[in-house]
Amino acid sequence: MKIFKELMAIKTTERFEIVDITDKINNIILNNHIKLGIANIFSKHSTAAIIINENDSGLLKDMKNILKNVVSDENSYFHDIIDNNADSHLRAMFLGSSESIPIENQKLNLGTWQSVFFIDLDGPRNRVVGIMIIGE
Repeated sequence: MKIFKELMAIKTTERFEIVDITDKINNIILNNHIKLGIANIFSKHSTAAIIINENDSGLLKDMKNILKNVVSDENSYFHDIIDNNADSHLRAMFLGSSESIPIENQKLNLGTWQSVFFIDLDGPRNRVVGIMIIGE
C-alpha cells in the first residue's frame, strides 16, 4: 500500500472558469504506478469547487448559467463589504470542495461520460488542488 500526495497548480484566466483536470490526475496515477486504490481531489480554496460531470460544451454553459441564476451577481451580500466575492463563496457552497474516486487499471474509474472538473468561481487566479492517492 502506498500513500501519495501531490499539489496540482491551476492558473485560470476568467472569473468563472471550468477546467477539466481528468487527464492531469490520470497522469499522476500512471506516473506513480498506482494500479488499484482511491484518489481524493480537494480544492484548497473557498471560492472554487471540484465536481464530476460530463464534458460537453453546452452542459458547461448550462452549469454556469444555472449557478448564476441560483446565486445572482447583482445582490447586496454582506460579505461583499470585505472583498466583493460573496457570490463566489455561495456558489462554491452548492458544488463542494472534493471528490473521492476509485482507481482501477492505473486510471480513475469514472463512468463513460464522466470527467473531473476544477471550477474557479473567483478568478482569474493561481489555484492549488490537492491530490491524495491511497493504493498499490
